[in-house]
Amino acid sequence: MNRKSRGLVTVFTGNGKGKTSAALGIALRALGHGLKVRIIAFMKGDFSYGEDKALEKLSNISLERFGPPGFCDPKNIREEDRAEARRALQAAREAISRREYDVVVLDEVNVASAWGLIPVEEVLELVKKKPPQVDLVLTGRYADGRLIDLADIVTEMVEVKHPFRQGTKARRGVDF
Repeated sequence: MNRKSRGLVTVFTGNGKGKTSAALGIALRALGHGLKVRIIAFMKGDFSYGEDKALEKLSNISLERFGPPGFCDPKNIREEDRAEARRALQAAREAISRREYDVVVLDEVNVASAWGLIPVEEVLELVKKKPPQVDLVLTGRYADGRLIDLADIVTEMVEVKHPFRQGTKARRGVDF
């Protein structure tokens, strides 16, 4: 598909719910117009997310999750966590430089850089070297101010109210 407009850099950040969901909305819209999408998930190792099963049924989209089994503890970062984040960043570089994809989503990359798993400078460099036709979407809390400055679109999700605060557990099919 021939696209005439410049690809944009979009950042979804903040402490509210919906950052990954918003990025998936962009991916779904792109697929509806025949575009190719690549999703690279940082820090989401072996956990089973509902969107994985849905995305497997679609064409023109590929998803790869990086991260060790279980979740990353920001108070106890392991070398395994860093190694997986570096692998994800390398996969992002390859996906963007190949120019095979119209939209590339880097899910939770902001958290990975904020927690020191990967240097934020390398994320900034990746954004600066993005080919003009590629749309790049970066998600996760704690987006660095320099990344916000580089981005074309920035949306901050703000938690106003959440049932987790009253002890409600995450629900399969809605929360994961």
